[in-house]
Amino acid sequence: MTATVSPASRARTNAQIDAGPGSLSPGGQRLVLIGMIALCSLGAFEALAVATAMPTIAVDLDGLRHYTFAFAVVFATSVVGMLTAGRWCDRTGPTPAMWTGVALFVVGLVVAGTATGMGALIAGRAVQGVGSGLFGVALYVLVARVFVAERRPAVFSAFAAAWVVPAIVGPGLAGLVVDHLGWRWVFLGAAVLTVPAAILMRPGLTAARGEGRVSAEGVVSDGVVSDRVGLDGTGLDGAVLDGESNGGRDTDAGPEAEAGTGRMVDTDGGTRPVPVGGLVGDRADARVAAASHGVASDAPRTGADDRADAQPERPVVQALRLALSVLRAGRGLPAVVSVRALVSGAFTGAEVLLPLLLVHERHLSPGGAGLILTVGALGWSGASWVRGRNLLHLSHAGYVRLGGGLLALGTVGAALLVLPGVPAGVGMAFWVLSGSGMGLVYPTLSVLTLELAPPHEQGSASSALQVADAVAAAIASSATGALLWTLYDVAGLPAYAVVLGLTGLLAATAVLLAGRTRVVGSVPAS
Repeated sequence: MTATVSPASRARTNAQIDAGPGSLSPGGQRLVLIGMIALCSLGAFEALAVATAMPTIAVDLDGLRHYTFAFAVVFATSVVGMLTAGRWCDRTGPTPAMWTGVALFVVGLVVAGTATGMGALIAGRAVQGVGSGLFGVALYVLVARVFVAERRPAVFSAFAAAWVVPAIVGPGLAGLVVDHLGWRWVFLGAAVLTVPAAILMRPGLTAARGEGRVSAEGVVSDGVVSDRVGLDGTGLDGAVLDGESNGGRDTDAGPEAEAGTGRMVDTDGGTRPVPVGGLVGDRADARVAAASHGVASDAPRTGADDRADAQPERPVVQALRLALSVLRAGRGLPAVVSVRALVSGAFTGAEVLLPLLLVHERHLSPGGAGLILTVGALGWSGASWVRGRNLLHLSHAGYVRLGGGLLALGTVGAALLVLPGVPAGVGMAFWVLSGSGMGLVYPTLSVLTLELAPPHEQGSASSALQVADAVAAAIASSATGALLWTLYDVAGLPAYAVVLGLTGLLAATAVLLAGRTRVVGSVPAS
């Protein structure tokens, strides 16, 4: 039986799409983008400045053994904000989450900047993390609400490019602030500047309140469904395809994409046309995915299908299925989330240790040690510029493979800093490779998330991506710190090399999983 969509329903859905991304005037979009870049730049400066100042802060507050926890707590509590923001943004748009997040972020900065002990500093960092989690997801959703799909890669690359100026001046400026004003102004200065940056985004946030949200209603036309796959592997988007793709094929797609009607998926090593919608790459039936959203497919229904309609899955079951799908890196969006977690853990786990290594073992000044953060961020921004223009002409999966490989090489190479005879510049040069790898991977994963997530679940998908990022960063920074001090008491300086080598293994694993981020028939890198 072929699914149909009534003319009224089709018109209603098309109207929702027309009222969506791109409806804000070009001038309004520019102002929103300026605000986004300003907020990202402030976040970049704060992150680089705190990382530069933290060795001094930990000594001043007598909390060197809690050094990495001061980073981990931000990532951990940001998960609370992200989980809250995902559904919140889907229900009400990004505006409430954005303003609440900015407020909590500022409060956390003030608490940290006035702390008299490591416990108070960590408490402030915890509040700061909740706020950053809220407005971080809201930023992603605002991109989807304000900018059309063709502009999103450039917008995400602009986010990364927003690190350029902070990367150049941030660590050095933080060193001057620490030396002449005190480390507290690293936090308090960022708090003062955050609010005006957020205010610049008001036009976009106001417009986003009225943006149409495509529902799951009427998602199937002529028996063909979209290739957007939910995090649990069974999601469908709300777009009416009329039996056609959106005009692009993944450059990895191969001959499978040529046959059949609509999109193609490789389900079992063979090539057979099916309506995309199941867990792509696994033996999943598209009719189950369609039934879960109350839509029809051309597959015959059974009594089991009717029972599934009558008994929707409980949230606990959905959460467990999501967790399992991400852990096994199921093809499509689950693999995107898995790779994001791996590269985040690898980069963060190494980055928090490098300033400590340079200050306390190589005896560099805070500003001098901060140079490694500068070169890494510059590599990240430069590679993001390359990625945003697709100068390498790779597929999405190709960019993930290359970026993950650079990250692994750079992280392991930075371990050479434990050798006293190796100049600090050598380790910094390797860290440029790590930053470049992240600059290729992060924008790619962000674009894939919005392409693969159903429009009415973009908030939840963005939340899941950032939750994975934050959880991995929190675990990695905590684990590397604990492992470092455990090994350091026994082995001394080589403990740094062991820990950095382990973070390189995480990046290598991401390279192996890169191919699973590809959904056959998806839009090529652009």
